[in-house]
Amino acid sequence: MFKHILVPVDGSETAQKAVQKAAGLAQAFGSQVTAIYVIDPYPFTGLGSDFAYGQAEYLSAATAEAKEATEAAQATLAQAGVPVTTQVIEAHAAWRGILDTAKTLGADLIVMGSHGRRGVEKIVLGSVAQRVLSHAHLSVFVVRD
Repeated sequence: MFKHILVPVDGSETAQKAVQKAAGLAQAFGSQVTAIYVIDPYPFTGLGSDFAYGQAEYLSAATAEAKEATEAAQATLAQAGVPVTTQVIEAHAAWRGILDTAKTLGADLIVMGSHGRRGVEKIVLGSVAQRVLSHAHLSVFVVRD
């Protein structure tokens, strides 16, 4: 039923739960799986040498976090006997990076976690899962916190 499953990860426990669900679905349907981590390459606005130093530190930390998150996803999927590829994607909005990657790869299902933020926290921090759901033209399986 699902030929290619895309699993966005962010290093959280909720994302890891989504990886486990994706593993089960991939086993059931014989699906290909791609795990991605989305980095915003320019999260800062500003000028000057302080900005440049902060940018370099941020990218280094984000790349290390992306590597750790994708390796954890890869290990979980490999343990389940599911072949997986991983990618680190750059996008200014995580939800757009997820959807653009799904389209590029020809994914027919996105399995992702949602942290279940509510109220002011949701307004301030946003909801990647909600934006993916709102803009997706393919099936999305959301795993709750």
